[in-house]
Parts: sequence; C-alpha cells; structure tokens
Amino acid sequence: MKPRTTTVGLAGLGNLGLPMAHALLDDGWPLTVFDQRPEKARSCIDAGAKNASTADELAAVDVLVLVVPDDSAVESILLSEQGYFANSSNGTVIVHSTILPASARALASSAKKHGTRFIDAPVSGGSARAREGDLTVFVGAEREDFESVEDLLCAVGSEVLLAGGPGAGAATKLANQMMMFSALAGAYEALHVAEKYGVSPEMVLKSVATSTGASWVAAHWGFFDETAAAYSSSGTPVGDRPWSKDLFEFIEAARTAESSVPFAGLLSQLLPGYVESHARDAAAGKATGHDRKDDHD
Repeated sequence: MKPRTTTVGLAGLGNLGLPMAHALLDDGWPLTVFDQRPEKARSCIDAGAKNASTADELAAVDVLVLVVPDDSAVESILLSEQGYFANSSNGTVIVHSTILPASARALASSAKKHGTRFIDAPVSGGSARAREGDLTVFVGAEREDFESVEDLLCAVGSEVLLAGGPGAGAATKLANQMMMFSALAGAYEALHVAEKYGVSPEMVLKSVATSTGASWVAAHWGFFDETAAAYSSSGTPVGDRPWSKDLFEFIEAARTAESSVPFAGLLSQLLPGYVESHARDAAAGKATGHDRKDDHD
C-alpha cells in the first residue's frame, strides 16, 4: 500500500481524526472522509479530500481508518448489514480509536471471516502532534497485516510499535492512559497543596523538571486544559473524554482479565472532576486576564 495509489477512507473528524486526515493528505494518500457533522469535513475537502455523506459509502476504499469515539461507534461501522465487513472486498481496517482489547480481538476474528485485514492501532500524542504526523502508534495485528499498512501508519506516527496480535495495541494504549492519568491526578493535588504554602504552580513545575517528580504531564502542563477546551468547543460529552472513558475501559479490561485495579477505580472517580474544574478555571483566568488558583476542596 502506497500513497497516491491506495484509497483511504477516514471516519471521525474529531480532536485527533481531523489533524490525522490532514497528515494523510500531506503524505499523498487519496482520502475520503466522513463525520456525523458534515461541516467538520470542510477543511479536508478544501485540501483535496472527497466527502462521504454516510459511513456506508466508505466500503469501496482499500483501507478504512476509524477515529470514532468508542467501541459501539466502531462496531456500528464495521458490523452492520451495510457495514464495511459485509460490503468491502479484500479490504483493510485500521482502528485508531481507543477500544477494549476484547473488542479488538472479536473484531479481528470477524474481519478474518470476511477476508478483511484488521489493525488495532490506537494512538497517543495529542492533536498538534497528529497534525505533524508525529504520533505514537500502538499496534496489535498479525505481522503480515501490520507490514502491509506500515507506510500508512508512518504517515500519522513517528513511532509505530507492533505490540503483539489483535488486542495488544488496545491493551498498551490503556496501560499508557492509566500511567499518564495517575501522574496527572498526583500533579493536580501536589500543586494544590504547594500553593497553600505560598509556592506557585510555575515554581513547582520548574523545580520538578530536573527532579524525581518529573513527568510528561508536568513538562506539558496546560495540555489537558487546552484539550478539555477543544472537546467543549466540539460538544463532546464529559463521559466520552479520555480521562473518563479510557479509565473506565481500563477497569473493564482488568475485570475481563480477572485483575484487581483498586487504584484505577479511585482514579476514575476523582480525575474527571479534577480535569474539568481545572480547565474551567484556566479558561476563566484567560478571560479575565489573570490566572485562577486550583480548587479541589
């Protein structure tokens, strides 16, 4: 599969899907896009993409790329009577959505019955890196299937890692989310307490940058405020945002694997409120021209 000759359909033009679509266009892939909100496709069409009025119209493409919100959205596009599995011929599906490992395995099995390649390939890095084709891609697939789409995956990711068979990509992504969100919750609480003693968040973040408390979260402070604002602008419900959805999916994956994750359970109850309240305070501070203090009491 190569640019300019392999047709690609992309469904889901949200916070990650839209910049990923532009990265694919920049790399020369013939692209057809679809989103439930047709206005989201405008910039892609202006850049040379075709527009599909329904997801069913993507059945004719060589590779279907899904960047839709969750398992049910993925399954509705792939498994319905009008879906991709039933109506494509010798096609390939790449799922960049964060879904459950068990769902990825089941979809891979269904794909095989239909003669379709299935690539479980969730991503990490945020919208800015997505636009530059600089994401990390966690891949779960048979090696032959992975190698068939490696050039396409490299158009959206600078680090493309084959973690194992179908479901391994999803499991690796959920592990990443759990580790990142653990650091994020700790950072919110740490900054809040330090500020009670007169130490500014900026000073704490500068101090930990070269200390044992260093983390991606601390080095990119403000990332989740901006991401939450983008989700709010696009009308994404709080329950569908990663700090809610992905944590609950991690817990569900652990339950399926009969593994106890008590800290994840606590984190899933606390973190969404932390992120959303901090993002609201940050937005209010920008609107009034001054920073607002964290408040988790």
